[in-house]
Amino acid sequence: MYFVNVAQIIDSAATFPTNWLGHLGKVLRGFPLLFHTIFWDTLCQTMANMEFEDMSAKKDNALGLYMEGIRDGNPLEALNKYTGQRYTQHSTGVANGKQGFLDFFVPFLERTPDRDIRVIRSIADGPYVFCHAFQSLNGGEAKWVTMDMFDTDANDRIIEHWDVISAYVEDTASGEDMVQGPTEPTDLDLTDANKAIVKEYTKLVLTEGRFDFIDKFVAADLIQRSPSLANGREALSTALESGAAGRCEMLFSLIGEGDFVVTYCKTHQDTQDYATFDLYRLANGLIVEHWEASEPILPRAQWGNSGKF
Repeated sequence: MYFVNVAQIIDSAATFPTNWLGHLGKVLRGFPLLFHTIFWDTLCQTMANMEFEDMSAKKDNALGLYMEGIRDGNPLEALNKYTGQRYTQHSTGVANGKQGFLDFFVPFLERTPDRDIRVIRSIADGPYVFCHAFQSLNGGEAKWVTMDMFDTDANDRIIEHWDVISAYVEDTASGEDMVQGPTEPTDLDLTDANKAIVKEYTKLVLTEGRFDFIDKFVAADLIQRSPSLANGREALSTALESGAAGRCEMLFSLIGEGDFVVTYCKTHQDTQDYATFDLYRLANGLIVEHWEASEPILPRAQWGNSGKF
C-alpha cells in the first residue's frame, strides 16, 4: 500500500523545475493507476482553486480602487492600497501616475458629493479585469455607463487603466435597460471557445463588413442593450450595413470569462473616431446579448496622457 500526502506534493511543486509536470510524471510511473487518478484530480482541483483565488484578488483590487477611491471618496488611500509601482492612464483628461489620478478625482469628488456608483458585472482574464458600472451623480443630475479595463502586475495590483464613458439613456431603441441582464459569468469551461467566436465575429463582420456571416455568430433573438439599436439580429444587420453602427478599424483587446466576452476597439462612424467597448454574452455558440459603451476620441491636445489605447 502506498501512503502519500498528495497535498504535500502539490505544495512542493513551486520548488520543481519549470517542467515540473514532466518530472512528476516520471516519479509517478511506479504508482498504481488509482493513485494517478486521485493525484491528478486533486492537482487539477487545487490549480483551479489557485486560479480562482488569483482572479478574485485582481477583481477585488479593481473594485476596491473604483468603489473605495471614487464612490467612497478616498482616492489616496485606495491608490496606495490597490495600485502597483506605476499607474498608466488612458482615461481622457487624466494624467499618468497617482498624482494624475488625484489631480482629476479630488475636484470631481468635490463637485459630486452625492455619488451612487454600482459595478454591475466584472470579469477577469489573465492579468486583465473588466468592470461594467452605472453612475448616478448628485441625485441623478448626471447618469453614466462606464466600462473599464485594468491591467495588473504579478501581485495583482493595478498598473494600467482604460475606460469608456457613455451617457445613460433611459429610453433605448430596444426598450432594454443599458446595464441590466445577467451579472455573473457561467460556462467557465467555454471561455476560450467563446473568445474565439467573438474574435472571428469582430474580424469578419465588424471589420471586414462581411454581413452575410452575421447569422453564424448572432442569435436571431439577440437582446440588444446598445441604446440606439433595436432587438434582434435583423436590426443589428441593418444598422451595420447602413453604417449607423459604425465600423471597427482596430481590435485592441479581447478578454473573456465564461459566457462573457469583451472587446475594446477603435471604431469609426461618419467622420468621427471612437473608443468602443462591446460586452457580449454567448449561449450555444452564438451571441445572445450585447452591451456597449462608446466615446469620441478627442484631439490629441485634449488627451492628457498617451491616448485611449
